[in-house]
Amino acid sequence: MKFQIIPVTSFQQNCTLMWDEKTNKAAVVDPGGDIPRIVAQLEKNGLTLEKVLVTHGHLDHCGAAKTLASQFGVPIEGPNEADAWLLESLATAQTRMWGLPAGEPFTPDRWLKQGDTVTVGEETLNVYECPGHSPGHVAFFHAGSKVAITGDVLFAGSIGRTDLPKGSFKELENSIRTNLYTLGDDVQFIPGHGPTSNIGHERRSNPYVPDKK
Repeated sequence: MKFQIIPVTSFQQNCTLMWDEKTNKAAVVDPGGDIPRIVAQLEKNGLTLEKVLVTHGHLDHCGAAKTLASQFGVPIEGPNEADAWLLESLATAQTRMWGLPAGEPFTPDRWLKQGDTVTVGEETLNVYECPGHSPGHVAFFHAGSKVAITGDVLFAGSIGRTDLPKGSFKELENSIRTNLYTLGDDVQFIPGHGPTSNIGHERRSNPYVPDKK
């Protein structure tokens, strides 16, 4: 599996393009905006978009999800249903909160939950529920590549905000300890913003969720 980060929106959100090298079928994770930039990378790599994946319902992560999926006639999978209220507010409340262009509200073709899997071509990723930043946040993990897409849960040297509506530091900490720190120290992760890191480094040095061992 190949992964490419495409920064989108004025928030420089890490939209991720990933594809199965055998089939050239691809998924776009968290298309917050800048669709022409995303499409250009699909075309440059000779890829066929198969689906759109969403980690959570904040505008900078999924504001363009419905438009992109409709343009290519593909389904949207994720996040967890607990973020339905956020997806309903993409054109109204969230636009006022973040100052970004309005997104198109949507209901995904498939809500995701702990233990689900999603496929991209012939490759499979595991789904982990990671509430705390938002109640319906999910993360994706491709075991073969040892790469996780963590959205706004875990960052390089930091963690996602928990002061937003329905946020919870206790839940976020549990999500990181239970579902991310257990993936393996050699797992690289792509956060929602900023540089990549690896689980071992964060488990040992992250100042917000230090290792209790």
